[in-house]
Amino acid sequence: MTLLYDYLIYFIPIVGIIGLLAMATKSAWVTKQPAGDAGMSQLAGYIADGAMAFLRAEWKVLSYFAVIAVVLLVWSGTTVENSSPVIAVSFIIGAFLSAFAGYLGMRIATKANVRTTEAAKTSLAKALKVSFTGGTVMGLGVAGLAVLGLGSLFILFYHIYVVKTGGSVNGEAMSKALEVLAGFSLGAESIALFARVGGGIYTKAADVGADLVGKVEAGIPEDDVRNPATIADNVGDNVGDVAGMGADLFGSYVATILATMVLGREIVSADNFGGIAPVLLPMVIAGLGLLFSIVSASFVRISKETDSVQKALNLGNWSSIFLTAIATFFVVNWMLPEGSFHLVRDEDANGAVKAGALVFDKTGVFLSIVVGLIVGTLMSIITEYYTAMGKRPVLSIIRQSSTGHATNIIGGLAVGMESTVLPIIVLAAGIFGSYHFAGLYGVAIAAAGMMATTAMQLAIDAFGPIADNAGGIAEMNQLPEEVRHRTDNLDAVGNTTAATGKGFAIASAALTSLALFAAFVGVAGIEHIDIYKADVLAGLFVGGMIPFIFSALAISAVGRAAMAMVEEVRRQFREIPGIMEYKAKPEYDKCVAISTKASIREMIAPGLIALITPIIIGFAFGPEVLGGLLAGVTVSGVLMGIFQSNAGGAWDNVKKSFEKGVEINGEMFYKKSEPHKASVTGDTVGDPFKDTSGPSMNILIKLMSIVSLVIAPHLNHETNVNSRIQKDLNTQSSTKHTVIHNKHI
Repeated sequence: MTLLYDYLIYFIPIVGIIGLLAMATKSAWVTKQPAGDAGMSQLAGYIADGAMAFLRAEWKVLSYFAVIAVVLLVWSGTTVENSSPVIAVSFIIGAFLSAFAGYLGMRIATKANVRTTEAAKTSLAKALKVSFTGGTVMGLGVAGLAVLGLGSLFILFYHIYVVKTGGSVNGEAMSKALEVLAGFSLGAESIALFARVGGGIYTKAADVGADLVGKVEAGIPEDDVRNPATIADNVGDNVGDVAGMGADLFGSYVATILATMVLGREIVSADNFGGIAPVLLPMVIAGLGLLFSIVSASFVRISKETDSVQKALNLGNWSSIFLTAIATFFVVNWMLPEGSFHLVRDEDANGAVKAGALVFDKTGVFLSIVVGLIVGTLMSIITEYYTAMGKRPVLSIIRQSSTGHATNIIGGLAVGMESTVLPIIVLAAGIFGSYHFAGLYGVAIAAAGMMATTAMQLAIDAFGPIADNAGGIAEMNQLPEEVRHRTDNLDAVGNTTAATGKGFAIASAALTSLALFAAFVGVAGIEHIDIYKADVLAGLFVGGMIPFIFSALAISAVGRAAMAMVEEVRRQFREIPGIMEYKAKPEYDKCVAISTKASIREMIAPGLIALITPIIIGFAFGPEVLGGLLAGVTVSGVLMGIFQSNAGGAWDNVKKSFEKGVEINGEMFYKKSEPHKASVTGDTVGDPFKDTSGPSMNILIKLMSIVSLVIAPHLNHETNVNSRIQKDLNTQSSTKHTVIHNKHI
């Protein structure tokens, strides 16, 4: 069986390399496409330069944070036996790969945007191919780096802490290996939070400024070359919706796999892989999902101008999910042994399973994965319904726009609140079903199944801002109407895919956070969390409050930065004569600088809340109160994330509906009509909802759980005070569940 083990453990990083090679091939293809005339290339250059300027400024600030975090992790790794100073190295690698994943996506997006515009001169099919291939580069880069980094580090830490020491796969040795590996996820999620919040503040400050002055006051299109904020707005699409989303899903991907591995360590499995099949399974599923995403990306194509872009994207999405589900059935049956599984802590001193212990089998594990895939699919469908043009929720806001700005806002808020009902019911059913089939490991593996097709999900998501930029470049260059019509077609679909991507992300974050929560409870040595205790109940309420103050800080930051942007755009219109007549060129760089400085300054406070709060609560009040805090922040954060993302997405497509023309009570309304102006106000309010605070919720709840998991060994009283007893128990366990010797590596 050595060959099976050798093949499987090295299969994971090899798949990551395959994904990166596919990414490089597609990136080269996009780069070879024509970039249009000199005017188009110049505007694309402004966008690329602005995006890189933001990333350099963001990385400079994050490097200071990384140095402080590394020092603290090195120190904390020496204070308990379950950790090691090597966790700091793991943190650095995770942070670097997270930032690099965002950079790769942003770099290709700033190349694909102008090439999509040029392709739109030829046909809609060509424009879709270029824009979606650019998005695929992002998806494959994120998934490939995650699988390669996590798989390689696991091989290294497993060899150092388990194989070399002859430790137990169900004991302290594997626990230490996974605790050190958790640093990788901590680094990834830390960078993701700052990238998401900073990018979201940047893009919405520019977008709100461009809308309020350019569209509402000056009466010119959003992407008009005369609008001084238009370049900053297009830069924001890249740093927020591409680089930010890339780092976000990189962190989600890694956290989901890690949580499942931590819970898999507790399962006693007499398999052909030295007892670590439950630990390896989530990584193998991620690798398979990456391969099938590469295959399914080739299905996204159209041939005629009248073909549906949304249907083409859906075909690729459903194909990746279907292929992953089929392959997972055979992999689970191959990797996991016959018979039932139980947790190592459910054994008595003689190795017998205690009465009433949770027992499940490999069929239950597979069914949990299916549950995860179904939950992800349903979340995308529900989100699409609440945000897509032509559906009841958006149409209801359109009708309410006819009576003014206030009723538009009321309608959007109501739709956002209503949109939480079905997703929460789906999530609750998914949690109940996956737990029924395989316990908490089932919940975690369900999340891993959902995240398996991350490469495809992110490709579809990143396609949106590329198409948006392409439309902006077409508008700024005053290209023919048919070109703009094609880019508008892609952009409208991109708005919906962006919303469904956010729904997918928050669903995966909910399941992942629950799995991380379960892992934290185990590592911290908590038997239960009793909300009848006053301090635990207080922690629950404080946790429920955190997403609100986090959202307040993020939205306020957008408001302050947008005010500065509005004043700058007004100044340029007032002091630079000839802008409106195309005789003078706006000072785009001034607006880019405002968004950059504001986003870097304002992203720090929300980020510190997520990082510091679990540490303060955990060390001041203990692990049980921290558990209450995590429960509160998870429930509140999921609701806030769904509400804000869907409300903002619906408001956005209401505005776009008016730009196409809508009928209200038998009368047609178009751009510059009073209902359209009301929809612009709604879209402006929704911008920070859907692109700043809303999508940051999923990182907030995961990051707080990961921080708690990292500090859990320090909070475990038994680990710190009575480690000798723990060692003795683990030694007894290792006599029954030994690992493969060094020669197998």
